[in-house]
Amino acid sequence: MLRSERVKKGLEKVGSRALIYATGVSRSELEKPFIGIASSFTDLIPGHTHMRMLERSIEHGVYAGGGAAFVFGIPGICDGIAMGHLGMHCSLPSRELIADMVEMIATAHALDGLILLTNCDKITPGMMMAACRLDIPSIVVTGGPMLSGRSKMKRLSLVKDTFEAVGRYRAGEITRDELEELECNACPGPGACQGLYTANTMSCISEAIGLAMPGGATALAVSAKRERIAYESGERIVELVKKNMTPGRILSQKAFENAIRVDMALGGSTNTVLHLTAIANEAGIKLPLNLFDKISRDTPHISDILPSGKYFMEDLEFAGGIPAVLKRLKPKLHNLPTVSGRTIYEIASSARIDDEEIIRPLNRPYHKEGGIAVLRGNLCPDGAVVKQTAVQEKTKRFTGKAKVFNSEEEAMKAIMAKKIKAGDCIVIRYEGPKGGPGMREMLSPTAAIVGMGLADKVALITDGRFSGGTQGPCIGHISPEAAEGGPIAAIKNGDIIEIDIIKRRLELKISRTEMDRRLRAWRAPKPKIATGYLARYARLVTSANTGAIMKG
Repeated sequence: MLRSERVKKGLEKVGSRALIYATGVSRSELEKPFIGIASSFTDLIPGHTHMRMLERSIEHGVYAGGGAAFVFGIPGICDGIAMGHLGMHCSLPSRELIADMVEMIATAHALDGLILLTNCDKITPGMMMAACRLDIPSIVVTGGPMLSGRSKMKRLSLVKDTFEAVGRYRAGEITRDELEELECNACPGPGACQGLYTANTMSCISEAIGLAMPGGATALAVSAKRERIAYESGERIVELVKKNMTPGRILSQKAFENAIRVDMALGGSTNTVLHLTAIANEAGIKLPLNLFDKISRDTPHISDILPSGKYFMEDLEFAGGIPAVLKRLKPKLHNLPTVSGRTIYEIASSARIDDEEIIRPLNRPYHKEGGIAVLRGNLCPDGAVVKQTAVQEKTKRFTGKAKVFNSEEEAMKAIMAKKIKAGDCIVIRYEGPKGGPGMREMLSPTAAIVGMGLADKVALITDGRFSGGTQGPCIGHISPEAAEGGPIAAIKNGDIIEIDIIKRRLELKISRTEMDRRLRAWRAPKPKIATGYLARYARLVTSANTGAIMKG
């Protein structure tokens, strides 16, 4: 029985059928599976502006497969535009709204299957969370990566050539005219930003975990291949409905392990720890932080992609994409089903690796371990996360004096005023899920530090999070957060902080007695935002080590 029969079968559904006919549906279509296309098209996000074309391709595929297609809108936020101001409070919380909206619409209209048309940072995990919650046949279709920019025959990317360029301009390395040329040319058109920032990392994960068609993660936004994948996804979803192939039959514990493995091999964004944990929670699966670290220790980092590397997403696409990465990692992967009807091993076996540098062999990696490390210590008893492949070997052990800021704005003001010196450990607190609220990304401070030539001379720790574009010894997701009275709230200016990524330690060098004394004297600050959705979010959200999910 189709779910949609709830709204279109039986005498008592005359009113429902009348309203469905009013949308232009014919009598013959009424007998077909109803496929919802959850589209995050918007004119506000470059990764999404081209999605009207992809909606059309998906619709054609759905009708070719024997279904009836219905497009409905889901909002999104561009993290790059929201960065560094009040808007960044909204980004992570929007993930929960997106999951709720997809769930509500698919349930209210009794849809039989879903195509999740997405691309950017919180939209992809939000839609995947909804797919797990609903457990109806679903396929993720992402909008694809953006082409690299160009200036004087040099390839450009968003983070390196705009956010980091601010620091270079402040340091006097480039002129105002050069800065303006970069901002006009770094992002040449539609697509997700050109490196392994959160959007493209989540796209890669959607394919590795089995919810997207092969090649779906890296096909360029401007390519006809992207349209073909959209069409094939639309056609395929009807078959999944007929077979009742739901996310629950695909997303096992081992599927999440595959996704983590691919993430570690690529050196993706630390945000995936939050998102995979939240998606797994909706699937009824627990992903402890230690699992990420365990897999990372056993996964060579084989692809040197921006922001920490030199290659672009377009290079990964032309080297073979995620199927080629699966081929490389096959000995370490579980052989599991995917929405394509092919198993992980079948996809891997049929893939071709066209560049041995972009996707290196396991015995010749860029780093022996994967992209992310999980730290513990008296500053983060519940854990903290660092993108270790973006940290130079000489700064994987770092000892510095704390310079404490109670917001991103305070820290950014000090950085731009050149008050940060070599040997400092910048502490940005009250930016966690509750304290932010919304666990803002610290891309503006970290990019300014890199642009000013301090990336290997200072460290930054926060209970907030980092963009996928972060480089250097930047430790995020510190749990418990300051707003919950976590140890990060006890740090004072001048305290010595010791970071040891190799040993997975993060320590404040004070005695246990002094730590306890400071925490007993701590008092919770007033909420930064006291009204509206963000205030509700702050009351209900859990800590970063559990995925910053909302508990009602």
